[in-house]
Amino acid sequence: MADATNDLLYEVLKSIQQEIRTLKEGQGDIRQEIVSIRLAQLSTQNDVHNIYGMLARQDERLDRIDRRLELRELAEKSQTPYEPPL
Repeated sequence: MADATNDLLYEVLKSIQQEIRTLKEGQGDIRQEIVSIRLAQLSTQNDVHNIYGMLARQDERLDRIDRRLELRELAEKSQTPYEPPL
């Protein structure tokens, strides 16, 4: 009777070890997926950061254009219209 009990316990322990091994493999797969999600998130974050940088440069450029146009308008307003001599 003791042999049967030990054999049963051994079989149960083997099945538990197999299940734990399967769980560890699944956990490894999940970790790899989480790492790939993190990398995709970082890539998206870098893209957004680059877009913000490009928009900031465009804003600066538009500001310079606006200042030039304002200076030109001020210069044009201060000048008298050209009248050719008679």
